[in-house]
Amino acid sequence: MKAVRYHDFGSSEVLRYEDIERPVPATGQVLVRVAATSFNPVDDHIRAGALNAMLPIALPHVPGIDLAGTVAELGAGVTGVEVGDRIVAMLPLDAVGAAAEYVLAPAEALVAAPRSIDLVDAAALPLTGLSAWQVLFGLAGLKRGQTLLVNGAGGAVGSLAVQLAVDAGAHVTAAASPRHAERLQSYGARVVDRLDLAAGPAAVGGPFEVLLNHVRGTEDEAARLSRYVADGGVAASTAGPIPEDPARSVRSAGLWVRSDATQLTELVARVDDARLRLHIADRRPVAESRAVHDDSAAGRLPGKTVLIAP
Repeated sequence: MKAVRYHDFGSSEVLRYEDIERPVPATGQVLVRVAATSFNPVDDHIRAGALNAMLPIALPHVPGIDLAGTVAELGAGVTGVEVGDRIVAMLPLDAVGAAAEYVLAPAEALVAAPRSIDLVDAAALPLTGLSAWQVLFGLAGLKRGQTLLVNGAGGAVGSLAVQLAVDAGAHVTAAASPRHAERLQSYGARVVDRLDLAAGPAAVGGPFEVLLNHVRGTEDEAARLSRYVADGGVAASTAGPIPEDPARSVRSAGLWVRSDATQLTELVARVDDARLRLHIADRRPVAESRAVHDDSAAGRLPGKTVLIAP
């Protein structure tokens, strides 16, 4: 079968599109015929070796944490899923990934795919959806009626976080590039331009009870972001730490996303109920993975990109 794989850590040049053996499911595993995976920034960090100390992976490695596909074969002891089922999953961060024709997945990670969208597009949901869910409700403990600022709301995680927060009854302000404004407004958010950190929180209606940050910046910029959090509030980030301010009882939390089938099932239900919309900027063959990684590094990636299996 065909797969994208790298034998050493490094730049996108290490990515190869090559023939490898089709895997065989062991006890508790499911073999999935991949419809699509998607690109996530963490794929770039893993490939470069930047996370190897905390997330050691075996080389050669197939990237692709998101999975949408069809069950092809069951390992021993697997129940609750059948050959032919359409599924989605977030694979373990250190596991062999889904940028291939077939991939092995732990049976407990599999969730029935959304019925209302194409299976290929469902690959855009798992990691970004779980990240948004876990940062909002796990780290920040968002409650109905709270004020929330989402910095970097136009991105894949930010867009889902805005929708989940609006649905939860929060008062959401979305900071993003003007090109995302109309879409974010349609989700029910109040939209402001990218934050001018020198202007401070009052310029965008703050401070806020909860800040969700998805924009990577310098230590000084992170410190300025903490001013956007009201006394007793929380700053949660997927893009590096934001300093706490004990004098104002402002706490900080950073996300390390994990696979969670219960949460993913809830996200799928919201997609099928039209309460959660996936914004997919591009769909490309998985064979073009090197170009996608290059485009991301150069800032040319237009948004969430789905990688379609051969």
